[in-house]
Amino acid sequence: MIELKGINKIYDDGFQALKDIDLTFEEGKINVLIGPSGCGKTTTMKLLNRLTDYTDGDILIDDQNMKQINPFELRRQMGYVIQNIGLFPHMSIFDNVATVPKLLKWNKHKIRERVDELLNMVNLDPETYRNRYPAELSGGQQQRIGVIRALAAEPSTILMDEPFSALDPISREQLQDELTKLQQEINKTIIFVTHDMDEAIKIADQIILMKDGEIVQKGAPQEILANPANEFVTEFIGEDRLENVLPSIQDMIQSDYPSISLNTTVEQSIQLLSRYQISDIPVVDENGAFNGIVNLFDLLNNKRTDLKTFIHDTLPTITENMDSHRLMQIFHEHKSTVYPIQTKEGNLAGVVERKQLVHLLHQFYMNKSGDSEWSS
Repeated sequence: MIELKGINKIYDDGFQALKDIDLTFEEGKINVLIGPSGCGKTTTMKLLNRLTDYTDGDILIDDQNMKQINPFELRRQMGYVIQNIGLFPHMSIFDNVATVPKLLKWNKHKIRERVDELLNMVNLDPETYRNRYPAELSGGQQQRIGVIRALAAEPSTILMDEPFSALDPISREQLQDELTKLQQEINKTIIFVTHDMDEAIKIADQIILMKDGEIVQKGAPQEILANPANEFVTEFIGEDRLENVLPSIQDMIQSDYPSISLNTTVEQSIQLLSRYQISDIPVVDENGAFNGIVNLFDLLNNKRTDLKTFIHDTLPTITENMDSHRLMQIFHEHKSTVYPIQTKEGNLAGVVERKQLVHLLHQFYMNKSGDSEWSS
């Protein structure tokens, strides 16, 4: 875990690049630093591998003060991917990827296995690409080599400084797609700098939006899209993105989702939940009015108790005409599998499932290109 506590960075000319930064980079997640030019995002990243030093405050890496770690050892423990790739042109792809493992004195067999494993991971056949040189590869292929070189020594943290910005749009989208897929396999702490909000929304688990050396807002993409902190955030995201995140609630309602009545027995409820393979189900009275939700696991543990005992209604009321961004706030604040939707009279109109919201957000983030593969 990497924590920044009260970090300030003041240059010799008096310019303050960072102002009292408190930040935790989420472990095993993609953390995206974004903001306008000069906001401090690249400076923040460079602090982490001591390419620049901070003026005051503390940076802790797994609870150890960073200044107690040898800078050279620190850099070897972190992968680093930059915009202009930085491959060594006179070295083969094998030797480029193997650079840090060789410095760490891995044995030849282990290095060979690791290089081939990484080439396969990004769909570059080792027999074809191992002995080629960077000039023989396309820009997209070179950047993939840059990514796997950063992974070669199995670091826990990867720093990525606008790694895809110099690529053509198609290669850039492919690399964004594959980074998110790759992360599911490697589960590294990735700190990614970009100036592109679409890229941030698409790949991030946590977005850190900066302005004038300060953090303006941080959170998951859906949090920030659903609840921009101020006018600057709204303008930086762009109102078109905010308007197009989700369709209206009416378009998402599943009106045929099963429900049960107050006089349904616990045993009958369990059978219905099992039949539909769901864990939560709405409860309505004889007039169709929504009363709450019951959960399968609660019922399984107390089969002999009256159903009414298990009804809970902790969700805010969600109506058909509610703004979909308010639903997103509820989605973030309340981890339910279903979100019952009520008519203005209080009757159950249907539900929106959590997995449906996740799918819709995923479609938006992946920008309709989430199924692409690593390609030339």
